[in-house]
Parts: sequence; C-alpha cells; structure tokens
Amino acid sequence: MSNFAIPVLSLADEPDRLSGRLDQSFRQYGFAMVRDHGIDPALIARGWQLAKDFFAQPEAEKRLYHDPHGGGARGYTPFGTEIAKDAEVHDLKEFWHVGRDLPQGHASDNSMPPNVWPDRPAGFRETFSELFAEFDRVGELLLRRIAVGLGLAEDWFDRAAGGGNSVLRLAHYPPLAGDPGGALRAGPHEDINLITLLLGAEEAGLELLGSDGQWHGVNPPEGALVVNIGDMLQRLTNHVLPSTTHRVRNPEGERARHSRYSMPFFVHLRSEFEIRTLPGCSDARNPDRYPDPITADAFLQERLREIGLVG
Repeated sequence: MSNFAIPVLSLADEPDRLSGRLDQSFRQYGFAMVRDHGIDPALIARGWQLAKDFFAQPEAEKRLYHDPHGGGARGYTPFGTEIAKDAEVHDLKEFWHVGRDLPQGHASDNSMPPNVWPDRPAGFRETFSELFAEFDRVGELLLRRIAVGLGLAEDWFDRAAGGGNSVLRLAHYPPLAGDPGGALRAGPHEDINLITLLLGAEEAGLELLGSDGQWHGVNPPEGALVVNIGDMLQRLTNHVLPSTTHRVRNPEGERARHSRYSMPFFVHLRSEFEIRTLPGCSDARNPDRYPDPITADAFLQERLREIGLVG
C-alpha cells in the first residue's frame, strides 16, 4: 500500500459523490485527506504562532495550567505524560487541550469540565475558541457524509455527536536530545474518538500501518486535513470502518533538532450516548463483535486509563 493511494478529497465536492469516495477511502485505509474545508488560513496561521509562543514559555509557567487529577481533559499536559496503549515508554510530546464551552448547569458538566486559559500569549483564548468552532463545523459536515456512506440518514450523527465531548489538541514535539531509548514522538496507537481531523501533517513523521504490515507516510497537500477513523466509530460500525494504527516517528539528522507541531481535533460522541453496533454492520461473514453496549463516557474513561492520563 502506498501513501499516494490515499485520496485527497474536496469537501466542496457533490455530497453523494464525496460520501462514496470518503467511505471507500475509510474502508480501505481508515484514513482520508480533505481539502477545501473552509477554515481560514489566517486563523490557522495565528493558531500555529500562538501554540509556538505558549510552548516556548518556561516549564514552571506552563505547569500552572496542569491539573494532575484532570486526566488531561483541559489545559496543559507535560512532556512525557501520555503513553500509547500497551507501550512501555512514554511519548515525546507535550500538549494543550481545548474543549467545548458549556452553559452553567449543563447536563454534561460532570464529564466535560470547563476550559482553562493561559494568561499569555495574548489572543490565545479568542483564537482557539474560534478554531474549535471551525473544526466542529467541519467535523459535523464529515459525519454527515460518513452517515450517508453507511446507509444512514444524513443527520444520524447530529443527535449522537452534536454538542459532544470533542477536544482540540495543540501538540508540541520538542527537538530530540540524545538517545530517546526506544521512545517515539507518538508511539503506535489508535485514536479513541469517532473521527480525528488533523492539521500539521505536512511536517514529515505521521505514518500509518498498512494491511501489508508496513509503515507508510501520510503527506497531505499544504493546508489539507488528514482525517482518520477512531475506535468509537470502529466499534459502532463493527470494524466496517477501521481504526488504523498510526504513529509519529522520530526524525533523523538536521530535522531532529527542530520542534514539530500538530493540531488534531478529536470528534467525540455525546457522553451519555450508548455505543451499540449499527444495523447493517454485522452479518454471517462479519458477526457482531460487541453485543454489549457501552456509553461513550465509559468507553473514554477506560481508554484514558490505558494511556496513562487517568489513574
């Protein structure tokens, strides 16, 4: 499997055609690349600069926004905290999480904590609140196209994921210093959520594990989103749409002395939504792997424990 076979699709394409092409790409690779998403390049550029400015601050200042009991849900998570499921060494990254702002007294208060915002750099809250809203918009459009590809009503995911526990991550992979001891910038893993929308994959390093057992680079055109299936959607579809293992490998030579930044948006279901296999996604050749349903929040907490963010 070659990374060049992963299609670059246009969100502006005719809806039914886009649904078919997305479905084909996801069933084959678990990944697709999407351009014409409509997120303002100037807004994205501001986001990159603010992320770089934040992570360049002293460690002590960044840790002011870390809650060691918060499971990394909001604010800052220090370098070397997250570990891929079943891995023995922690990832070589630090990150910041922005979640959905809820009105006071909202029913999801217990599973969706309030956002944490740093005092500096200036404009951080305004920029990333706007970026969250834009990613949320694009995620909703993609889920509508995915629903049609699965033979569901176009708005099927509106009630399942509308207002869901989605998270915008700002990830920083610092320059490599010395022998990493087998650690990677991000060890082989699958995402927990429904779908992930990723900016920043133009910088080499993102690789997916193909059906041939080989690692393949994912190199989107400038400004395009890399979109991949997460474990929640894999479970919901009984693996019809696969959650493909991927990693961020360590660079070599001159690139090892440079930081890498990425901006994934993890589209989540509503916390109380019950994940049970969709009709039409199981038959004699593909029996239902998950006869017992689980709520999205219970699934999330289980996985957060596995990756070291919850004790």
